[in-house]
Amino acid sequence: MSRSSDPHYRHHGVYVRGEGAPPARRMTSGEYSFGRGARQIRFGPVAFWSIAGALVIMATWSLMSATYFAFRDDVLARLIARQAHMQYAYEDRIADLRTQVDRLASRQLLDQEQFEQKLDGLMRRQSVLESRAAVLSALPDPTATGSTKPPRVGNAGERTSAVPVRPAPINDTVILVPPAEREAQLESLPQPFAAAGAGSKAKGIEAALARLEISLNRVEARQSATLTGLEESYDSKARRMRNVLADLGIDAGGAPKTQAAGGPFVPAKLSQASAFERQLYRAQLARSQVDTLTRTLTSVPVRKPMPGEIDMTSGFGVRLDPFVHAAAMHTGIDFRGEEGEPIRATATGTVTHASWNGGYGRMVEVDHGNGLATRYAHLSAIDVKVGEKIRAGQVVGRLGSTGRSTGPHLHYETRVDGEAVDPQKFLRAGLRLGNAL
Repeated sequence: MSRSSDPHYRHHGVYVRGEGAPPARRMTSGEYSFGRGARQIRFGPVAFWSIAGALVIMATWSLMSATYFAFRDDVLARLIARQAHMQYAYEDRIADLRTQVDRLASRQLLDQEQFEQKLDGLMRRQSVLESRAAVLSALPDPTATGSTKPPRVGNAGERTSAVPVRPAPINDTVILVPPAEREAQLESLPQPFAAAGAGSKAKGIEAALARLEISLNRVEARQSATLTGLEESYDSKARRMRNVLADLGIDAGGAPKTQAAGGPFVPAKLSQASAFERQLYRAQLARSQVDTLTRTLTSVPVRKPMPGEIDMTSGFGVRLDPFVHAAAMHTGIDFRGEEGEPIRATATGTVTHASWNGGYGRMVEVDHGNGLATRYAHLSAIDVKVGEKIRAGQVVGRLGSTGRSTGPHLHYETRVDGEAVDPQKFLRAGLRLGNAL
């Protein structure tokens, strides 16, 4: 007989009572029954809780599904809004970073332009200072007694000019006077790029530019001081010359004409000039005045006619005549010397007499202009001729004892507008000038 036809068949602890089944029995503890009327189904504890769990899960799933479908649009909208907010936030952040990058790039470009402008300004200033140094080096040193030609500047910036050699204005003694050192060349300046490499910071570059600017300021101050010293020296020299000429009664404005020059007149706009250019103009003006006065003094007999120490044997004025032993006017001064000793002109001029002249013996007379003339008498020989242009210090003859003379000596006269005056007045003026000529 099969299990299905057995009225007492029990499947998993559940008895299904049908027709012919044994009478229902009482449920034991832990069993559950479901049914209606005569039909009932009994479950064990495990089966019951399994079915109950499945039902709960299904209910929960149904509730969640219903909630999802009910609020799906709202959730999706919130998710999309949040995603959009995050996207906008990232875009704003990226835009802010780009703005910062652009700002940094712009600032870097601006700093670079400012650096280039400042560097270009310093380079232009250095070029100007170098040109000023060339101008200063071309100015003659007023303290030097030699040629007015400016000393040559060597490779190292030092003055390498030959030591000027010329006769002193009074005694024609050769004097070696080195030119005064004057700082006119730019000092070696540091290159800005040498101090700041490719990886240097902005502070390093600014420090290098600041050092360069300080160096240029120092050079400019030194140049200004040099130019001030030149101006003061020229003014002092011109003042001394004017005083000497005034004491001699010579008009400083009556100087010889300047060297050949000309050209159209173009007034200088000094109001638009820099401080250095105005100072340079004043120094050049003072120098031109010194040059004019120097040319005037070259034609004034303030130098001695004989080199070395001079032994004056007879002065200017009334004296006892050596031949007749009576009072007589001596129109010059006598200098003792050796026969044949060279006699030099005391100023530039033109020879107006170069021959025998009675008691003067062999005599040379030189016209210096402005009414000034000098005479050199008792010469043993004459080295110039009438009409010859001579310069100060040029030999005009040799010392001797010709004419009305008691021995070898030089009779030296100074005449103003034809009248004899004391030569010592001019010689003392020459002593006051010193090496100014």
